[in-house]
Amino acid sequence: MAKKPTTSRSPETKLIRELAKILDAENLSEIEMEKGDLRLRVTRQLTGAVPMAAVAPAAAPVIAAPVAAEITADTNPADEAGAVTSPMVGTVYLRSNPDADPFFKVGDSVKEGDTVLLVEAMKTFNPIKATSSGTVTKILVEDGQPVEFGEALLVIS
Repeated sequence: MAKKPTTSRSPETKLIRELAKILDAENLSEIEMEKGDLRLRVTRQLTGAVPMAAVAPAAAPVIAAPVAAEITADTNPADEAGAVTSPMVGTVYLRSNPDADPFFKVGDSVKEGDTVLLVEAMKTFNPIKATSSGTVTKILVEDGQPVEFGEALLVIS
């Protein structure tokens, strides 16, 4: 079944704009809703890109846009030696509070067991510890970014 084109005045476009406003207001990376045979999914890249939307009938699959274009299907940062991954779904913070300095910067030395960042889940801030001693070589997330279970957060070499 072919999709109806949306215009700037269509109800779907207005709904997409409202969902995009919610994404910004709540600092979400995606939002999805169904109403009758209409299914909307609006996603955004956390680097400040313009929100993208997909409109499809409820029975049709919706494919989200890739969040990080530089990561190819055969390259997973979580598989990299020294990668520190998130043990839970939540929001990552690179500092203990908004006024504090970050726990570390690229090039800083860390010891195994040092707190390198926090993941907030269900209003609880969970310290994420360095899994080995070494130098922070890559920071793969931004402060306040939503993260998934197993997602690579940083690399210690």
